[in-house]
Amino acid sequence: MNHKHNPGIGATRELSLRVSIATLVRVLFENPEDGEPMLALERKATLPEGESGRFVDVKAQPFGGALQILDLRMLQRTVGDFHFDSEHSRSEQDFRIFIPPSAWETVQEFCLGHFSQANDPVLESDPRRELVEEFAETLEISLQPDQFIYEPVGTIIENAPSPTDNVYARGSLTARIYRIFEARILNLSLARAMLTNSESYSDQDLRELALENARNGGKGWANAVLTLPVKLISDVYLAMPPEARNAPISFEKHQLDETVAVVLEGIPVPKYRRL
Repeated sequence: MNHKHNPGIGATRELSLRVSIATLVRVLFENPEDGEPMLALERKATLPEGESGRFVDVKAQPFGGALQILDLRMLQRTVGDFHFDSEHSRSEQDFRIFIPPSAWETVQEFCLGHFSQANDPVLESDPRRELVEEFAETLEISLQPDQFIYEPVGTIIENAPSPTDNVYARGSLTARIYRIFEARILNLSLARAMLTNSESYSDQDLRELALENARNGGKGWANAVLTLPVKLISDVYLAMPPEARNAPISFEKHQLDETVAVVLEGIPVPKYRRL
């Protein structure tokens, strides 16, 4: 079994399809001032690796991230040989791997079978770990179990591979499966902290913070929250032609990833198959 990262993009001629299995979390809370339902997104500012200019990409997307593979041997017995897409994914056991294109259907069946198991011993079965990590990064807050509730609400599949903008495998053709959860924030002080964070940092602020991070030897990243009224952003997507939801959109000077539409209720995105 070859789990080592192959230098370069981590794929041989045979292991040519990158697969990303991840969670997307619809993080909801009520505005403490008026009770309006709000959606919380993660804003990421990223300076592309090797970028010598000052271009910094800022995009808002749902909270979430790659599922961990808890039992590598079970995956290998089912799927066959694979490579992780990077040393980072290998060390974290993130489900971001290169496989033979012929194994894609097998990967789908493998994932869907394990998604149906509570506390599955093979695949990570809930979004708690990623939420805790991302709230720590964006808010410098330690998310506590009594501050939120969550439940799975669906699964979507992107069958047509498209290039990834993931910093560890940028440009690699990737097929994707997302397990979607809804998380409701119950703590009022946490709700206020998200609103304050969203209002305190503009996208330009994040660009400057990412550049400063790079100058100080970091990866050129910066994170913040973006909070939007659920009805407002849902109405924006519903007013668009369905095909326009297949790509990021600009909304109030923010770039929203296409996965934002995916986590909202009742808004089809044609390139994703919803199960």
